[in-house]
Amino acid sequence: MRKIVVSEFVSLDGVMEDPGGAEGFEHGGWTFPYWSDEIGKLKLDEILEADALLLGRVTYEGFAAVWPSMTDEQGFADRMNSLPKFVASRTLKEPEWQNTTVIDGDTAAEIAKLKAESGQDILVAGSRQLVQTLAQHDLVDEYRFLVYPVVLGSGKRLFGDGTHAPLKLRETKPFASGVVLLSYEPERSA
Repeated sequence: MRKIVVSEFVSLDGVMEDPGGAEGFEHGGWTFPYWSDEIGKLKLDEILEADALLLGRVTYEGFAAVWPSMTDEQGFADRMNSLPKFVASRTLKEPEWQNTTVIDGDTAAEIAKLKAESGQDILVAGSRQLVQTLAQHDLVDEYRFLVYPVVLGSGKRLFGDGTHAPLKLRETKPFASGVVLLSYEPERSA
């Protein structure tokens, strides 16, 4: 059985919207001042531990617009482009990014089937609505939050009002830039 790992950039006030600055959000690109080789290594290790990406449509379209033309010496871009990608969408019909499969039926049931297969981690990035669906159906095995030392004051938050998700701390790791990795697993009732 594979693990579903949700990996997110979040501000101190829980905003996860447009960390890279490509979506036109007024605070877009808020992660750039804090980027470091340490964080780059963490993200590379994370993508190497996965053998599939699971994305919502909005995140998928943002990634698909950028990653196919990217290159880097470390191999991150090659890995992003070569991994199988599963995108949860009822509107995307003809994905153009290589190795993409659209999940357009019962999202939770289809993802539960993917999770039941053998293999490495299934990595989820961004994809706010998808993450909420995964959490509601108890499909997330690990949350990795890179918490940035910035308060944005507005923007989309990963968890909306009324979300209840007890979590158990697995790991903390501070970076010299002030960013802190917080890794949690859901507390599941017996």
